[in-house]
Amino acid sequence: EVQLVESGGGLVQTGGSLRLSCAASGLTLYDYAIGWFRQAPGKEREGVSCISSSDGSTFYADSVKGRFTISSDNAKNTVYLQMNNLKPDDTAVYVCGASPYRPHVDSWSRDWDHYDYWGQGTQVTVSS
Repeated sequence: EVQLVESGGGLVQTGGSLRLSCAASGLTLYDYAIGWFRQAPGKEREGVSCISSSDGSTFYADSVKGRFTISSDNAKNTVYLQMNNLKPDDTAVYVCGASPYRPHVDSWSRDWDHYDYWGQGTQVTVSS
């Protein structure tokens, strides 16, 4: 059984930090790109970041560059999203997905139909 489980969400104040985890089982990260997406009420789904564990390539949305860092621990089959200097606009449900396709700078954040597996999400709330 393939399973993705997110953890690490919570309530923080503006400027605070959180580290999200996406623990994968039933697949090896080497064969998949792992993307983080977020969904907030009244807003479109947004691609936050993506990593290809096979070569270490990473991608970020412009809104989080310089604040978020994605990394992969292949031994633990876990992808992390370190989020620093959080803002109220970061409030959303964060979901990780696994895609067998090589991520592309122009499409990784939009082609969510290419993600075969999804977690249930973890809530991040940033208070002002």
